[in-house]
Amino acid sequence: MQKMLLSINPEHVVNILNGSKKYEFRKRKCKQPVRKIVMYETAPTMLVIGEVDILEIIEDSPEKVWSETSSFSGVNKSFFDHYYQGHDIAVAYKLGKIKKFKRPRSLSDYGLHQAPQSFAYV
Repeated sequence: MQKMLLSINPEHVVNILNGSKKYEFRKRKCKQPVRKIVMYETAPTMLVIGEVDILEIIEDSPEKVWSETSSFSGVNKSFFDHYYQGHDIAVAYKLGKIKKFKRPRSLSDYGLHQAPQSFAYV
């Protein structure tokens, strides 16, 4: 199994690190099996700040995913609904153990020249 690098907004990274966000939401599930998310914090930080284990992948209707994840979603219902507007399927990666890097890394450390729009396998 491999890792995937995700671009994540700074406010969501903060919530992942403080434990109030235990799910990372995406519109599509990656095709290959992954066991970790490498967290790239978007502007203004623009660095890879750590990794987090994936405990489970939930894929269902947005309503069912919200019902299962809302307590530790790290986002409000309005944000969630707007994100999935027009989509029949929602994906939630349940987050586990977090490893914050002592020294953040650049994308070039992973062979990337720019942040991925969706994700990149690393």
